[in-house]
Amino acid sequence: MPDGAAIDYDGLIPNNVGLAEDLTVRRALETWHPGYIDWWKTMGPEGFQASQVFLRTAVGVGSDNWAKFDFVRMPDYRWGVLLAPKVEGRVIPFGAHKGEPAWQEVPGEYRAMLRRLLVIQGDTEPASVEQQRHLGATAPSLYDMRNLFQVNVEEGRHLWAMVYLLQKYFGRDGREEAQDLLKRRSGDPDSPRMLGAFNERTPDWLSFFMFTFFTDRDGKMQLAALAQSGFDPLSRTCRFMLTEEAHHMFVGESGVQRIIQRTCEGMKAAGIADPYDVARIRELGVIDLPTLQKKANLHFALTLDLFGNEISTNAANAFNSGLKGRYQEDRLTDDHRLTGATYPVLRPRDGVIVNEDVPALSALNMRLRDDYVADTAAGVARWNRTFAQTGIDFRITLPHVAFHRRIGEFAAVHTDTDGLILSSEDWQRRKETMIPSSEDDAFIASLMRPERRRGAFTSWIAPPRQGIDNRPGDFEYVKIEG
Repeated sequence: MPDGAAIDYDGLIPNNVGLAEDLTVRRALETWHPGYIDWWKTMGPEGFQASQVFLRTAVGVGSDNWAKFDFVRMPDYRWGVLLAPKVEGRVIPFGAHKGEPAWQEVPGEYRAMLRRLLVIQGDTEPASVEQQRHLGATAPSLYDMRNLFQVNVEEGRHLWAMVYLLQKYFGRDGREEAQDLLKRRSGDPDSPRMLGAFNERTPDWLSFFMFTFFTDRDGKMQLAALAQSGFDPLSRTCRFMLTEEAHHMFVGESGVQRIIQRTCEGMKAAGIADPYDVARIRELGVIDLPTLQKKANLHFALTLDLFGNEISTNAANAFNSGLKGRYQEDRLTDDHRLTGATYPVLRPRDGVIVNEDVPALSALNMRLRDDYVADTAAGVARWNRTFAQTGIDFRITLPHVAFHRRIGEFAAVHTDTDGLILSSEDWQRRKETMIPSSEDDAFIASLMRPERRRGAFTSWIAPPRQGIDNRPGDFEYVKIEG
């Protein structure tokens, strides 16, 4: 089967990379497969392994009709290895090797750096499944339960994508890394996941929607930068992963939008005009808007930390080596080498936050983060249209990028959501006005009651505008066993 052609479903592992002929890699993946299934059954969605779920499964890698929808038990889902079509004559688009033919094999001098990139990306995929494994029990509808499980199985497939590259191109080292990806556990004190945000709890559905809006959007940015890679198999892998990642962000954005809609509808029906009349609003069984804002503040800050230090030698090396580009590198009009270029970086200086120009190669994390902030702001603007449409005087805003940071230039300071630097005392006094308090968390938890009737939704979220694959409103998206 030609590399990048139609997907071969005959073997254990669906693929379009010719595994039928690549016996060494096929055996390695088939050896890894039982451990993956054990991990899925142990750490995947709890309580629903036997349920039939209406899932989409990739059947092609083109832009149209690439997936089919059908009922499947999640352990039987056809995870596979799928790369976007090969672009003949592709060249490295940036860095010191710009204009050279794209690599089809790992360049020896960059072997360790590339392996590290693959492992970090791969580690995030099972981590999010582990974080979300308990949420099925409190799903606000069968529609939302199905969306959770769709996100989960696709994160599992994205793990397969990175494991294939490790097994195919890194030999014994790659096989060991693939095994370790199944050993780490989100939040485990002894063997945690590699990035901080992926060790946080996802205790409720508001957190899940915020995670898929904010943190999966970071995934989009990282995959888009890796899709520019001069290592062509990685580029092709990430190009197809981006097709699936779009749905994850849709789940988050539309989920929060539906919460906003339901809250606004409840307020209007009850004659409540003041969005800060929290006690009365909560009595309606909906999520008050100030709490939504505090959750957005928290998840935005956690996600910004995933971009790492604003000034980074590692990011500069990955770019200069041709391994990881910038967001939409192919649309930028500079020299793609950043020779002599600068980029502004925000830094705390003498109690205030200032912009300083630094070498652009060193500020690549900052640039990618800025692109992320702009993309996120566009999504928040779509949420805010709901307030305008319902006549409720409220807007969700993004906090300053210095707010509540644990990594980078602002890790050592406290600020408010406007970026004003605070003393430790002021932070302790004001923090519960900016991030959720234990009382807020307890209230959200009190709403997390499951709704499993066909076409029904819990009190705090509105139905979607349309069903999955144009199914009717009372469609049974998950056929729950027992």
